[in-house]
Amino acid sequence: MRSLTKNIGKQKTDTGIFLVDKNDIKRVLICRPNARLGNLLLISPLVQEVAETFPNCKIDLFVKGPLAPIIFENYDQVYKTIHLPKKPFKNLLEYIKVWISIKKQPYDMAINVDHNSSSGRLAVRFSKAKYKFYGDLNDPSLQEKSDYAHIAKYPIYNFRNYLTKLGVAKRNKIIAPLDLKLSPYELSDGKRKLEKLTGNNSKRTICLFTYATGTKCLSELWWEDFYKAIKNQYRNYNIIEVLPIENVSQIAFQVPTFYSKDIREIGALIAHTDVFIGADSGMMHLASAVQTPTVGLFSVSDIKMYGPYDNCSIGVNIIKSSKKDYFKILDNILNNGKLKIYSDAG
Repeated sequence: MRSLTKNIGKQKTDTGIFLVDKNDIKRVLICRPNARLGNLLLISPLVQEVAETFPNCKIDLFVKGPLAPIIFENYDQVYKTIHLPKKPFKNLLEYIKVWISIKKQPYDMAINVDHNSSSGRLAVRFSKAKYKFYGDLNDPSLQEKSDYAHIAKYPIYNFRNYLTKLGVAKRNKIIAPLDLKLSPYELSDGKRKLEKLTGNNSKRTICLFTYATGTKCLSELWWEDFYKAIKNQYRNYNIIEVLPIENVSQIAFQVPTFYSKDIREIGALIAHTDVFIGADSGMMHLASAVQTPTVGLFSVSDIKMYGPYDNCSIGVNIIKSSKKDYFKILDNILNNGKLKIYSDAG
């Protein structure tokens, strides 16, 4: 599919078409047909970018799975989510209905987030949008930006560059962080749950997430050694563990644990912890999206592409790092609130 769709839109340009007034953009389709928690959270900066650029628009999200309405629940400009079934050939009628709904709805602009996404490119091509952005990079100089490789950022840099082709002034604003947009009630409820878990003491809290999928999941031996080290180093802190949906622990449930299938509930609890430590996963991005300083542990994934950013967050290459490196990073977060990037820590 990627081979068949990679050239869709590349011959089509909007040269000579100008966007007279940004207020004329009333309906935007953003295409990210993916069902994973992390990948959906990673488009939240782009959703914020579009909402700020076109303040009068309503945004539809073309996705997979049931998570998008939950993640973007408090985004006022997100009007609806359009869901592709996870297994299209087992739900062929539903699959066809989704594509028909895209064709029937007139959009002012359609945006594909990931230029490598076959379904995303097709959705933009299939839409009746006046302006169609397929996610491609048209300005190689953008790659010189130090953070261009990040999967949450390069779609925004590319989109900003596309808009300049329509006569829109280029935005130079710092790219927004991931944001779950928790409500005041959710935050207060998360605080109550954390206090109950820790015994309502006055200690600060370190949150662990010891699971990840596939080869990103670090071994029980690695986590056991790591847990012993931080337990000894941070004796005056609460240490808790957020559990995955699989309800497993790589440290054998040695600390108070929190289990929920509600990602907003989990996020609200993590939001009141002082630092989150976990391998590259959707939960790592969730922690980043609730503005908790996040230390992402990377062994196979590309840190430049997937590492947590903003809010004193950092991705750490565990193969190149020692316990001393971890303690330097954690001390900077816990004691100073500022993070020095250590080259030997990735």
